[in-house]
Amino acid sequence: MAREVRYEWLRPAQIVEARQACPVAYVPIGTIEWHGVHNPIGLDTLKIHALCIRCAQQGGGLVFPPLFYGENREEALMEANYARAKEIAEAMGLPPENFAPGYMKRSAAEQNAAYHQLLLHILREAQSLGFKVVVLAAGHYPLIDHARAAACVFHQEQRQNPHAAIPWVFTGYELVRDQIPDAGDHAGKWETSLMMAFNPESVDLSQLPKDRQTPLLGAGQNAFDANREYGERGIAAVVEKALAEVRKRLEKPQAYRGHGVRL
Repeated sequence: MAREVRYEWLRPAQIVEARQACPVAYVPIGTIEWHGVHNPIGLDTLKIHALCIRCAQQGGGLVFPPLFYGENREEALMEANYARAKEIAEAMGLPPENFAPGYMKRSAAEQNAAYHQLLLHILREAQSLGFKVVVLAAGHYPLIDHARAAACVFHQEQRQNPHAAIPWVFTGYELVRDQIPDAGDHAGKWETSLMMAFNPESVDLSQLPKDRQTPLLGAGQNAFDANREYGERGIAAVVEKALAEVRKRLEKPQAYRGHGVRL
């Protein structure tokens, strides 16, 4: 049976033991967004949570509860900005007006600022809980920019603390593009295959059109080619690269302090 690495499921003594062995906290962040008719709505967050768990099980550390909420709902979202957003709303049995600009009652800038503060809150909390490396892992790709911004501010505000936690941010696909050139998509072969590897029952390729030439709604056209083996290959490659980056920060923390370091 795989070792339990989910922070919220552990008793205090178990947390202390795991943290002392490897003081790394993984924080999976994502969203709830359309990922085609064949994938679960929570794919982004489910995917990155599972990747973080795999990293912690293989390399040590603990995984914080995934964050499904808080991001800007009016920018970089299929339901709001996609050319066929109206069709997505209709497929969900919702009136498109539900996603009209301004429906969140806060400006895009205000939503971004609130999310930024939430990520900073999490980084500070993780440091207070004794972790030396805090990994913000973004399953929804646009969130990497928000995560990097929060990591930079956290890094700057801790500049006088020689024992401050070191933040690092990744999504996954960008780490393995040299090995898997077509890694990274929206509900296409890459993401669908990852979900098939993590939880085969969550994906139903039979929901895709019979004709492969039919344009898919809010999904990469190569979703037809998704398969579990490709997903397992992608997971293994991402985990290997991510753990290598984490080890660098654990072994040589001073290399990741100061101005202009890679976060």
